[in-house]
Order: sequence, then structure tokens, then C-alpha cells
Amino acid sequence: MKKHFVITLMIILTLALTLAGCANSTGTDSQAEPAPQETENQEKVFKIGISQFVEHPALDAARDGFIDGLREAGFEEGKNIEIILENAQADFPTTQTIANNLVSENVDLILAIATPSAQSAANATKDIPILITAVTDPVEAGLAKSLEKPGTNVTGTTDMNPVKEQIELLKEILPDAQNIGIIYNAGEPNSVIQVNIAKKAAEDIGLQVLEATVASSSEVNQAIQSLAGRVDAIYTPTDNTVASAISAIVMAANDAKIPIIGAERGHVDGGALASLGIDYYLLGKQTGHVAARVLNGENPADTPIEGSKDLKLIINKKSAEILDLDIPEPVLSRADEIIEK
Repeated sequence: MKKHFVITLMIILTLALTLAGCANSTGTDSQAEPAPQETENQEKVFKIGISQFVEHPALDAARDGFIDGLREAGFEEGKNIEIILENAQADFPTTQTIANNLVSENVDLILAIATPSAQSAANATKDIPILITAVTDPVEAGLAKSLEKPGTNVTGTTDMNPVKEQIELLKEILPDAQNIGIIYNAGEPNSVIQVNIAKKAAEDIGLQVLEATVASSSEVNQAIQSLAGRVDAIYTPTDNTVASAISAIVMAANDAKIPIIGAERGHVDGGALASLGIDYYLLGKQTGHVAARVLNGENPADTPIEGSKDLKLIINKKSAEILDLDIPEPVLSRADEIIEK
């Protein structure tokens, strides 16, 4: 009897030790490989949609500046942002399709480059923050209630030019000028606004304005021909159609010996004689800084739409040589940049 009792006791002890060992083994494994779980320290990846109206140097520069501005503020593609880039190729209905698609993608923020893309984005969503750039008059375009306090989901930057000062620069470089031509697309509201300002500024200093409208780049040569022999210079506003065709405009104007004063540096890079205007890369970078503040929680409705903080006077001496023109020394002396080649 005792013998059976001892054997039974030994079996019970053996089972108890085995179960204890299994328990310890399971506990060790649990500590060595904890179940994965999200932590508050993991950085969110923001999805940013970019809707660009058309490809040309100014808008391309604004887009590149925006991405660099975000990077400066700590938002970098491949780390904490994902960028979806779409281009409407100057087709107005396509801007709405792009905007709707970006909303469907549930992006965290939309960058709309140029007025048509901005208006389409604003039509597509009232909730997703929209950052704008290369938009001349956001209030007139129905994007904001005011520049100081937009009151909508739209903020960013405006590319309203110092049009009056640009017309005065034209007169300073060409003091004998009496008639100036303006080439623009009448279908772009931002261009119409600038032309009206330019006409008033020209009238104030005794210049007459002749308008030549183009609906596409294919109409550029015809527009130049309509102005040849009738104007002493041409002014080109920040117009998407004009910007896309600036090289063709310059070539035709040079053949007719008509100097061009452009609204932004892309025009001068393309061969225009001079500009006191916006550097779109810097404007884009400024927009990126605003976007970073929005991604960090700032409300677009309360975030002012900013104007360019960095205007530049740029002279193209090569164009002056082609046109047999001498740039007045006071203009040359205050130039921020002189293009020699």
C-alpha cells in the first residue's frame, strides 16, 4: 500500500514539474517576441495630391519649390509624405476630373497650381485643405472671402504681379515708347485682371494699349503680326497660354524688332528683355512652408493667403543685343540678375 502511495506521489510531482516548465517556457517566449502594436511615436505619412494646370517653366518651378519648401519644413517624400502628381495639360474639364480623383484618393492636402486647377479643387471638396499658388486673385476667383482670412478650406499664395511697376519699367527702358501691345488669353480670368491694371497704369504715364488675345499657342504668330508696326513694345502678363509659348512669342517679336517686358523671370529666361516680377520657384517654396503649417494643424480658413516676398529685377542683355537696344544704366545698376547668354 505504501509502495503504491509513493509511486503515485512521484507521478504527481513529475507532472507538476513538467507543467511548471511549460509555463516558464511560454512566459519567456512572450517576453522575447512581444506582439507588434502601433505606438504614438510612429510618424504619419501624409498623402498630398498636386493638380497642375499645364506644364511650363513658371508652374514647373512653383511645383518644385513647393516640394522643396515642404522638405525644408520636415516633410519629405519617401519618409512622411506621399505625392500624387497630376497635370491637366491646359484642358479645363480635366482639372475637374483630377480634383475629383484626388478627393477619391482621400488625400490629406491638395496643391492646386494656377486658377483653373484651384477652382476645380474647391468645387470638389470643402473639407480637404487646398493650398494654391500661381493664382492671381483668389477672392475674385471665388476661392477665399479675403486674403487676410480666407474663411474656406483654401489658403496658400497669390502671384499677383506689381503690374503698375512693370509698365513703368517698360517706359523707363524705352522712354520714347508711345504704344504697347499686350498678349494674353481672354479665357483666363487672372490674365484679364492683370490687363485691366496694365491699361490703367499705361494710361497714367501716357501710353496707349493695343490688345492681342490668343486662345492657344498656335495663335501666337498671328498675334505678333497683328501688333507689328503698331507698337513699340509688348507686355506679357502671367498667363498660362503665354507662358507655354513664350519662346515662340520672343522669336516672332525679335523678328519684328519688338522688345518684350515680361511679368516673371520665366519670360526673361525664355528671351524677354526684362522683368520686375515673381520668381515662381521661391513662390512655390513659400507655399510649401504654408502647407507645412497646415499639415501641422493650422486651419486654412484662418491662414492668410500670402503674396510673393521676393520680387526680382532681371535683365536679358543677350535680348538687348539682338534688338540693338541699350539698357539705361540706372536700370542695370539696380538689377538683381543680368543674363549675359
